[in-house]
Amino acid sequence: MYPWQKQQWQQIMQRSNLPHALLLRGQAGIGKHDFAVELSQTLLCSQPDEQQVACGKCPSCVWFAEGGHPDFRFISPEDAENAEDAPKKKTTKKSQISVTQIRQLIDYLSLSSHQVNSRRVILISPAETLNLASANALLKMLEEPPANTLFILVSSQPQRLLATIISRCQAIDMPLPVKVDAITWLNSQGINDAENALYYAGGAPLLALQMAEDGGVNTSLIKNLTLGAKLDAFTCAPLFLSIGMERAIEALQKWVFDLTSYKLARNCHYHASYLVALQSLSKSVNLKAILSFQEKLIDAKRTANHPLSNELQLENILLQYTQLFKPVIVRP
Repeated sequence: MYPWQKQQWQQIMQRSNLPHALLLRGQAGIGKHDFAVELSQTLLCSQPDEQQVACGKCPSCVWFAEGGHPDFRFISPEDAENAEDAPKKKTTKKSQISVTQIRQLIDYLSLSSHQVNSRRVILISPAETLNLASANALLKMLEEPPANTLFILVSSQPQRLLATIISRCQAIDMPLPVKVDAITWLNSQGINDAENALYYAGGAPLLALQMAEDGGVNTSLIKNLTLGAKLDAFTCAPLFLSIGMERAIEALQKWVFDLTSYKLARNCHYHASYLVALQSLSKSVNLKAILSFQEKLIDAKRTANHPLSNELQLENILLQYTQLFKPVIVRP
């Protein structure tokens, strides 16, 4: 676990009886998924150490490390390609957990566990990618949970989950680390200018680390945005999509926020090294249009995991971005 998660770890491990379902919720990029994986391994470990952490040596831990523990299942959109209802031709990365995946899970749970009376752990991450059909199928299991089975749901957008699913889970709020702890951790990962990296990532250290590792891509994205009306939406869309739909929308939101801020108050929050470009673009940007565009980006963020063509959606968004810089025609 990460240093800022110790309290939540102790909160879970000190319980004499765990509920049948946990919901780990919190901001993206703070290590919820890694926490859930380590928790799963520890709960299946036959001899945890004094700190109540998996030993890493017993047969259970070896199986887990090799990805073949018979009493553990990980459900995510990425493995939907193996589901029966997946298209034969591989297109883009799956964005939803299918109902077929949950039905296969039901079949798996109908069998006996590998060891007599041993616990089984089901990790679902990110849980907000359950579609309506798969969510309802999961709900039936949560209403009548199998014996000795723990469901761990991980979500950065719990508001997208069915209220009935949330009500059947014990929620664990996963925190943002305090600034000094996050910066210390980022420094230990070899990140230069950790404070600015953390600020740009909204205080989420793992997101800051990922952005730093994708530095070349991020720089290229911003340079394209500095082109304003000259940006080629069709060429740029695949580049934006290479960092994922949600992160692409977030990058646009931060750039547009700074563009609006410079237009109104001559300052910026995220892109201090691009002041010259912001100044130039602010002269031609239509303020009414950019405020409307910000609302469209908020809507796009809400549907980032919808099974539409992300590339087509990004092309449309980037085309709208180029139109922000067209002069307003005043009609008599």
